[in-house]
Amino acid sequence: MIKNLLFDFGDVFINLDKKAPELALSKLGIRVITEEMNNWHNSYEKGLLTTQQITENYLESFPQLTAFSFKNAWNSIILDFPEHRLNWILKLAKQKDYRLFLLSNTNEMHIEQVIKNMGAIRYSRFQNCFERFYLSHQILMRKPDLEIYDFVLQNDNLKASETLFIDDTLLNVAGAASMGIKTWHLEPGRDDVTQLFSLKKELF
Repeated sequence: MIKNLLFDFGDVFINLDKKAPELALSKLGIRVITEEMNNWHNSYEKGLLTTQQITENYLESFPQLTAFSFKNAWNSIILDFPEHRLNWILKLAKQKDYRLFLLSNTNEMHIEQVIKNMGAIRYSRFQNCFERFYLSHQILMRKPDLEIYDFVLQNDNLKASETLFIDDTLLNVAGAASMGIKTWHLEPGRDDVTQLFSLKKELF
């Protein structure tokens, strides 16, 4: 029996354009994302690099960039948060049938952009739906590393078999499933989180 719902954020609630940053950087003359750059990104998501540090890394490596152009390219991934999804999670939180949690790989610049796009009050209404709001850069861990799922289970005293994890990334879903957590690999453009109880009714 599912008692706990653990949601991803991007492409589950908020829409993303995952190709946009790479496209924006290519227009600025950066056409290859190297392993070193991916390491910066992962470290930034884990809170091991500050916004200033990752910006300086880019500006030192690519002199054609400015802090402004880099930030715009970096944040181009963030799109809109549809109202029907916000209304759905607000209603679900009000019903109090499940314990609700959010677990997102994200970073300081992206969260700042999300708040700017949504507005602080709307963002706060969303955040307050959840018993715990886990952001990777704040807890110094990221999906799909198994330690992050173990941390959530232990920190909130959750049973894996009673917990459903919803994420749009297959690797993240596989990581959670290996811990015994029930999962839904939501496919953006085909699935919508608001269809949870109809598409995954066999879990409830």
